[in-house]
Amino acid sequence: MSQRILRLLIGLIAYGFGCALTVAAGLGVDPWTVFAEGLSRVTGIGVGWITNIVGLGVLLVWIPLRQKPGVGTVANILLVGTSMQIALGFLPHPDAWWLQALMLVAGVVVVAAASGLYIGARFGPGPRDGLMTGLHARFGWPIWACRLGVEGTVLVLGWILGGTVGIGTVVFALGIGPLVHVALPLLATRDKVPAPAHV
Repeated sequence: MSQRILRLLIGLIAYGFGCALTVAAGLGVDPWTVFAEGLSRVTGIGVGWITNIVGLGVLLVWIPLRQKPGVGTVANILLVGTSMQIALGFLPHPDAWWLQALMLVAGVVVVAAASGLYIGARFGPGPRDGLMTGLHARFGWPIWACRLGVEGTVLVLGWILGGTVGIGTVVFALGIGPLVHVALPLLATRDKVPAPAHV
């Protein structure tokens, strides 16, 4: 149990750091971070803190979907955005394209590895992933359609609000799935704990 908790905490903190790398790179970020960036520009609240607030808001949507959060769900809301906000306080924002590209790729790789750690700890899904599975369970829509619909919506809204959409958004979309597929079996906990239904 202590090893699983450690994996969860390290994974969530690393996830926020990886997202911060992609933000600092300035080449475009994943849909949910685009949304957080847009809200941050409008409200003046740091993008990391907005990420936490959005996570809490998404969790409230779980109620009509009859989803039950796990320890990992709550920890996700508390740690990912906080880690991102702290990291953005000291990360550089380079102008050289090769440094931007390096930070972007590093960010995607870190997010993938972090996903392997926190998902593999098996303490429940993050609020955004739980939203996808909740829509699937409640309405019978395919997971891919739920993800496409939700992430497409937040991407467009975030872009309208001033979030950064660019080559980094495409790199993240194309790279994160295969990288997480590799990271999960490598970094998941080895003890025989049954995975939650949502993971």
